[in-house]
Amino acid sequence: MTAITGPQFLSRLQKNPPTLYIDGERISDSTTHPSTRNMCQSLAGLYDLQHQPDLKDALTYEDGGERHAISFMVPRSKDDLRRIGEAHRIRANYSLGFLGRAPDYMNANVMAAGMGADYFGQCDASRPGNENRDFAANMRRYYEHVRDNDLCLTHALTNPQVNRAKQASEMPDPYIALGVVEETDEGVIVRGARMMATLPIADEILVFPSTVLKENADKSRYAMGFGIPTNTPGLSFQCREPIDVGRDPEDHPLASRFDEQDAFVIFDDVLVPWERVFLLYDVELANKAYAGTDAVLHMAYQVVSLKIAKTEAFLGTAQSIVDAIGSGQFQHVQSKVAEIIVMLEIMKGLEAAAREGAEVNKYGVMTPARGPLDAARNYYPANHARLPELLQLLGASGIIMMPSKADREGPLGPQIAKYLQAGRATAEERLKLFRLAWDMSMSSFAGRQTLYERYFFGDPIRMHSALYEVFDKQPYVDRIHAFLEREDRREAVAADD
Repeated sequence: MTAITGPQFLSRLQKNPPTLYIDGERISDSTTHPSTRNMCQSLAGLYDLQHQPDLKDALTYEDGGERHAISFMVPRSKDDLRRIGEAHRIRANYSLGFLGRAPDYMNANVMAAGMGADYFGQCDASRPGNENRDFAANMRRYYEHVRDNDLCLTHALTNPQVNRAKQASEMPDPYIALGVVEETDEGVIVRGARMMATLPIADEILVFPSTVLKENADKSRYAMGFGIPTNTPGLSFQCREPIDVGRDPEDHPLASRFDEQDAFVIFDDVLVPWERVFLLYDVELANKAYAGTDAVLHMAYQVVSLKIAKTEAFLGTAQSIVDAIGSGQFQHVQSKVAEIIVMLEIMKGLEAAAREGAEVNKYGVMTPARGPLDAARNYYPANHARLPELLQLLGASGIIMMPSKADREGPLGPQIAKYLQAGRATAEERLKLFRLAWDMSMSSFAGRQTLYERYFFGDPIRMHSALYEVFDKQPYVDRIHAFLEREDRREAVAADD
């Protein structure tokens, strides 16, 4: 099997550690460092799922005598899409939907890009037939490389927030934003930074073009696409302050397991070998890379599955709170839970519509329908913040008054058991549940999740603007004009009389 196990993933991280910096310290081994080891173990558990006897066929597929992670599978039918979607859901449920950049997200990207490799071959800088500089061939090989080794990828899209009023070339240093410095026989030298790489605890980083490159030229040093190992010389990840603070999983059930970390990426004259370059200098191709290969739709399909799993987790937690404290008979409580149900069913309906409306694209890939996915990508960020708010309203002060596991085992343990029990749960059961609700709605982990969901696919205003531009509104306009111009039959009869 090319689909790896958890121990294989951890061993690979130890042999080729990403260059991570946290709290001013270089992390030499992310599998053992207190700030990252729990996330490494969670990722290992995710890889182990595909070797569970009851999940092996759901999470892997056979091709050419090898079994690969199913998130790399090229869908040729709607049944294939359904199978891929179910695999996305199984993986998402592992983290209750709180692991935003699980490996299958980028797997969907490289699958679509690999199948749409001819798109990159259009680049003027590509040299068709050249062993290392044929960008289309490079992209195909990269997909196969990532698939055959079951690599974990991170990626980074946007430039640092220095001055949004100016273009990258107008900054005090033209290499604040990541740009090409020069070409060499071995490859291209790049310098600058990119934000934001989520899950930098990865094997490689895929740098695809930003979808909003604004340089006013046919060629730009800032238009590029490539993939390199996370321990490439000159490449560094400056991580944010950890959210996993080493507490017991009973006290921090999500933060202690799924702090996937975020980092900005520094490229200090990094050499990108020619065989790892997929796009260079072409602004138009850069701006349309995700749409031109339909990668955005396969990535969005994974995201919708993830958000369904997350919404189901909010629903399950909300109803568990209601059941524990016996508040389900009140209409205002029922109304709050019903809000979550409505959001869940909307997302499930959009996923089903995207799958049922799927068509084979020009690269021979069965591709989910764009309309429902665009609706989901705009709907969920606008409404997600209501989910943690509803947990807060349902749990009220109970989400604040939560003694820790150490408190329950301490001198006041008997009093905690007496006074903090619930009508239908022991104090221990109730506190475990409310700790989860707190980590979903009020902790630093929850705060990061709320901001993350708001900008997961980009600035909401740009997202709406992009939807406005791509959505075909003309049939609906034509219908209105036809209605207004339609002759009323009764008036015509009256005129004949």
